[in-house]
Amino acid sequence: MVKNGFLKLPGLIDPHVHLRDPGSTEKEDFYTGTCAALAGGYTAVLDMPNNPHPIVTEETLSEKIAEASRKIVCDVGFHFGAAHENYPLYNRVAPRVRGLKLYLNVTHGPLLIRDLDVILNIFQHWPGEKPILVHAEGVTVAMVLALAQLYQKPVHFCHISQKSEIELLKKAKERGFQITCEVTPHHLFLTEVEAKNLGGFGIMKPPLQSPRDREALWKNLDVIDMVASDHAPHTLAEKQSASPPFGVPGLETTLPLLLTALAEKRLTLERLVELTSTNPARVFKIPQEAATYIEVDPQESYTLQASQLQTKCKWSPFQGWKVTGKVKRVVLRGQTAFENGQILVSPGFGRIL
Repeated sequence: MVKNGFLKLPGLIDPHVHLRDPGSTEKEDFYTGTCAALAGGYTAVLDMPNNPHPIVTEETLSEKIAEASRKIVCDVGFHFGAAHENYPLYNRVAPRVRGLKLYLNVTHGPLLIRDLDVILNIFQHWPGEKPILVHAEGVTVAMVLALAQLYQKPVHFCHISQKSEIELLKKAKERGFQITCEVTPHHLFLTEVEAKNLGGFGIMKPPLQSPRDREALWKNLDVIDMVASDHAPHTLAEKQSASPPFGVPGLETTLPLLLTALAEKRLTLERLVELTSTNPARVFKIPQEAATYIEVDPQESYTLQASQLQTKCKWSPFQGWKVTGKVKRVVLRGQTAFENGQILVSPGFGRIL
């Protein structure tokens, strides 16, 4: 819908963010992270469990939810973390979260699992109503597909980045596998070519891939269910160090990049809405309300400036990029939460999903 020259879109939902709270609030916290979400057009985000004290027990989950409820300005849900011996908890925690996150490849945090017996226990015991989200790269993708079919559980593949991976998922979907997948904006818009100039600011997992891999993602956009920011901020000092950690912020740059692709006719408006709102809502069972929406100016062109971002880390791999399309207003449950660059609601306004 177009109103006063602005596009009215449903509130965006990001199924994959790392708000760093509790435990790493020097990088981000629930307030600054959800401010960044609103500024990026997101009315709901789903937070990952790889905190310094991982969210793998009922106690850590309860503590995280309590902390979030005091600070958030948009709606937030949580994924529970799969650990070596926590599967007896799954039936109790499943109603409180949106999914179970299973880390099968090296990433930031302590939740890596490589023991096959443990992985089988996880798939066997997780209830089938909500998805198992997997960090799987390369050949690990094929293993997870076999497990999804063996246990008949819904599986969501996070941040797919390689040509071989997306082509494998395409074949699995054609055969009726119960799977969904996401791609990040940094894998859609950056490659290993840009990584050379970005230095530590281009270090992420999965890493930036070849131009051929990026082209395959765009070519198979119909296979991809959603775009997730994988918002994973670190401090400037950390990213400028000799050993920069994995991760980049993305909540405030994802929609401008996609709106630019829309302006360039690389993406349709219908597909943009599916990738950022309706599909995440469907897969993670998040109700959508008519009184929750955003307004964007699809024609406003500007340069991304990291210093103007709401995120605490104040940097971006897309610093200096020229984009077309800007978030002007965000309405959550009938109340204007963000307008013309300003957060208009107080900490605690957001709801726990």
